[in-house]
Amino acid sequence: MSPERHIRPVLAIAACLATLASAARGAPIERIVNPSIDMNRFLAIANEAARYRESRRISEAEFIRLSRQPGTMVLDARSTEKYDQLHVRGAIHLSFPDITAASLHAAIPDSNTCILIYCNNNFTGALGPFPAKLPAASLNLSTFIALYTYGYRNVYELGPLIDMRESNLEFESSAGGR
Repeated sequence: MSPERHIRPVLAIAACLATLASAARGAPIERIVNPSIDMNRFLAIANEAARYRESRRISEAEFIRLSRQPGTMVLDARSTEKYDQLHVRGAIHLSFPDITAASLHAAIPDSNTCILIYCNNNFTGALGPFPAKLPAASLNLSTFIALYTYGYRNVYELGPLIDMRESNLEFESSAGGR
């Protein structure tokens, strides 16, 4: 590897160290503003959604009952790969990174629609399609907060951890098998 290829990483590390040294001396660090990212508003909405969510977590039996109601949608926000491997029968797919006002409106035009959500952390016994995440990184949390942020309030979350071998939910792959 040529010496020139090492210069950029070394300069980047030096800049980081200079910033840290400046912060350690009490010198102010430049505040970078991006009007498209609002951490304070996110945290406020997340706290509001967390309080709301407490009454919106349901049992497997209630999830199944609600899923059979006309107009109810089951939303799977996992990756396309994991969704294709195995998902709750009839679930619509909208990968979490693709959730926007427009994509939600296209998939679920009425914000009053009853929406049921689940994620990897609801199931054990199928690590391929449902690999566990850290509890604080559970996709249910991010999905619930995103739906809440976009004005969807009729959202229910599958609450328990369920062994796939004992589940009463019906599953399918993109090929139609269980």
